[in-house]
Amino acid sequence: MPSMDVSVVCAGWRKASRSVNNGQCVEVASTRDAVMVRDSVSPSGPVVSYPAATWQAFLATAKASAADISR
Repeated sequence: MPSMDVSVVCAGWRKASRSVNNGQCVEVASTRDAVMVRDSVSPSGPVVSYPAATWQAFLATAKASAADISR
């Protein structure tokens, strides 16, 4: 198994409450400076890390888009 950063291993990973058990989910974890995303099927696999500000911008855009779709 490849070595992993301690912050990745010890992170409080969480899955969306609305996710279903069909193998198509991601998990997220956050640190003070970043938000990490990984495939829930392969928790020891690759992790993508985004600066916290970038993640917040993504969420704001996704929420605004969801509001437009529901109208």
